[in-house]
Amino acid sequence: MKKILFICHGNICRSPMAEFVMKDMVKKAGLEEALYIESAATSREELGNPVYPPARRKLAEHGISCAGKTARQIRREDYDAFDLLVGMDQENLRNMRRLWNDREGKLCLLLDFTSHPRDVADPWYTGDFEATWQDVQSGCAALLASLMGD
Repeated sequence: MKKILFICHGNICRSPMAEFVMKDMVKKAGLEEALYIESAATSREELGNPVYPPARRKLAEHGISCAGKTARQIRREDYDAFDLLVGMDQENLRNMRRLWNDREGKLCLLLDFTSHPRDVADPWYTGDFEATWQDVQSGCAALLASLMGD
């Protein structure tokens, strides 16, 4: 079983969107036994808080529930516990590298799996949850295709 941890700053917008979009794709593909998925934050700011309401609504628009999810922070032991640690932007990646020596090449960005690598749009600053949805959707689809090619 491959284990994937999606990571953003607060774990209330982008990384939980990626977590639950990926879980939905995995379920629809019948791959629940092959992939384990979680999300976490690089910061402590939102610890214990639920998914941000506009992100929850965007997921719900697509029939995806994130009920019960609360923000948690990345931990040292996550490096060994997960096969892939997927950040949403360059700042997340820098923070991840501060915590982990990426000796096994597990750290990456979500949109690196697409043909247009870049940061996932941050709706906390833009308010544009549709742009984030599009980025997360394309990134998760490309990541899943990459994993299934392994």
